[in-house]
Amino acid sequence: MNASAEPYDTALHDQVDREGFAFVHGDAMRGLVEHVGPLTDLAAFTASWNALEPDTYLAATGRFRRRRHATYAGTRFGHVEPRKHQAHYQTLAYNALQGDIERWFEPVLPEIATGPTMMAILDYCRDFFGGLSPEIAHWHIEVHQFRIEATAGAAGEPTPEGSHRDGVDYVLVLLVDRENIASGTTTIHSPDGRSLGEFTLEHPFDAALIHDPRVFHGVTPVTPIDAGKASHRDVLVVTFRAAPAG
Repeated sequence: MNASAEPYDTALHDQVDREGFAFVHGDAMRGLVEHVGPLTDLAAFTASWNALEPDTYLAATGRFRRRRHATYAGTRFGHVEPRKHQAHYQTLAYNALQGDIERWFEPVLPEIATGPTMMAILDYCRDFFGGLSPEIAHWHIEVHQFRIEATAGAAGEPTPEGSHRDGVDYVLVLLVDRENIASGTTTIHSPDGRSLGEFTLEHPFDAALIHDPRVFHGVTPVTPIDAGKASHRDVLVVTFRAAPAG
C-alpha cells in the first residue's frame, strides 16, 4: 500500500486494523510525521546512529549490532514524555534468544531523545496507535536505535531471534539510513507461519506499522553490495504497549 501524506490517513488505519500491518513509503510517512511536528533536527537525528554503542548481550551469542534505548510514557490525548532510563525486558515467550533478563543499553543521546524529530515520530505513533485502540488510556513506549553492519565474511542479522513478536501492542519500524546493503527484506507471518507479505525498507522514512499480537515479523540477513566498503542498515524501532495509570 502507498499511503497518501495526509494528517489522518483512514486507509492506513483500516489496513492495519484489517490485516495487522502496513508498509508506508518514505515520502508518505515523512509527510504524515511532519504534519505532527517539524523535523528541524533531522540531520542530527540521522547522524546520531554513528554514535551507537555495541549490543554486548548479543555479542555474547557470537553476533554483533549497535544500539541505544530510551523509554517514554504517553496518554491517549496527552504529551509523550521521557522516563528515567531503565532496562529493556522481554520474556522467553517473545525472545527465545535473550528473554527473561534485564538488558541495559546505553541511552539515546539526550538531545536526540527529546529533539523535534523524535518527538514528532512519537506523537504521530501516539495518535495513530491510539486511534486503533482508543480504549487504551496510558502507554508504555520504548525506542530502539539499531545499526546492523555487514562484512564480506559475516552477514548482518537485523532479527537474530528470527520471525517474532515483541510482546507489545504496536510496533513502528522506520528506516533511517541504508548504505551499501543488499537484502534486509521484512517478512510478515501469521501465528501459524503462513506468509502474509514482505517488503524491503530501502529509503529514509520507509516504515512498517505492525499490530504485534496479530502477526509475526522478521528481517532477512543483510550483506554488503561492495565487500570493500563499509555497510550498515539503520532503523528506529518504536513499541507501544498498554500501561496502568500513574
